[in-house]
Amino acid sequence: MFNQKAASKKSRPDEILKALDLKAGQRVADIGSGGGYFSLRFAEAVGSSGQVFAVDTEAKYLEVVQKNALARGLKNVQLVNIAARVQLPDNTFDLIFFRNVYHHLENRVDIMKGYRGKLKPGGRIAIVEYRPGGSIFSFRRLFGHNVPREKIIAEMEAAGFRKAAEFEFLPEQSFTIFSTG
Repeated sequence: MFNQKAASKKSRPDEILKALDLKAGQRVADIGSGGGYFSLRFAEAVGSSGQVFAVDTEAKYLEVVQKNALARGLKNVQLVNIAARVQLPDNTFDLIFFRNVYHHLENRVDIMKGYRGKLKPGGRIAIVEYRPGGSIFSFRRLFGHNVPREKIIAEMEAAGFRKAAEFEFLPEQSFTIFSTG
């Protein structure tokens, strides 16, 4: 149930993973990991020499991630409950990934400035976020669960990032990768 939408063909998870081009040994933070669909896929991609931090505010979601990681024999997934104010380590990550989370963040420019220090030199931030639109009664439209791509880019630039890549293959979402260089 937790991972059905992320795993659906419409969400194109294989294409997202290909675009991220993860390598063995890399370290990834999956912010707002939910049920961990991408956390587990990242853990497989970076291999036993890499590490994935599944980050969420909900302990019940992190329990699902832990259960599924153990079932798959993945020992490179670390759970981080940021509701408990656990801080991520500085200068650690090759990739910080946000999927359908950006619209939940308040003071996004300041938050993203903080994430800059969590990246290794050459590290990237990837943001997959719902575009405005959908039917008049769609959840994302009714509850503002979207951020225009242009606004994401402007906010990330204000936080000191530059757009490194942009992908158009998702039907309802923008997908942009940012770097510090």
